[in-house]
Amino acid sequence: MESLGSPGAGLIIALENLFPPVPSELVLPLAGFTASQGSMSVLGAILWTTLGSLVGALALYWVGAKLGRTRTRNLLARAPLIKLSDVDKTEAWFAKHGTKAVFFGRMLPLFRSFISVPAGVERMGLGVFSALTALGSLVWNTAFVLAGYALGENWHLVEHYAGLLSRTVLLTTILTIAVFVAVRVRNGRRERAAAEAPTVQFARVPTSEAATEEFRRID
Repeated sequence: MESLGSPGAGLIIALENLFPPVPSELVLPLAGFTASQGSMSVLGAILWTTLGSLVGALALYWVGAKLGRTRTRNLLARAPLIKLSDVDKTEAWFAKHGTKAVFFGRMLPLFRSFISVPAGVERMGLGVFSALTALGSLVWNTAFVLAGYALGENWHLVEHYAGLLSRTVLLTTILTIAVFVAVRVRNGRRERAAAEAPTVQFARVPTSEAATEEFRRID
């Protein structure tokens, strides 16, 4: 970190958007600690890492924009257990809550990277996306850089407790996906069982005196 300086920290954070296994929870407090040693300024660390966050997010936004809504729908339609109604609901949700998702998503592990893709697919206004991303990243980066600066030699404690948050988010995501898959598989089996069940046929038998019709069961 001392060798790379503030621009290097920004570059690492940009890569963190593209490769989530590079944890900002480790890089940002370390940048703050390095600033406390006088090797870089706190303001420089915050500004450069926020710029890096924006650059990485714009790269993923571009990927989503190039992929496009039609191509995305076609790909998801071929995915197992995914229905187009699911895609429609997701699009409707993002149209209503997309701005909040981009802003707060910058402060959530895992989602911090991937939230840029649907924003690009839905072609959220580039200016709005950039502003929300920069603001959300500024809040996140400032908190971690200042924590590392304040803790000094104990900066690694920030990564430890932030790691608990990351694991909680990851576990919640896995459980949510598991429940979705289990429910969708169960419903699929029920639908197939109902489609394969034998049906009962009825023959219409006209009667001469009554105004109604009589039906006889054919086994």
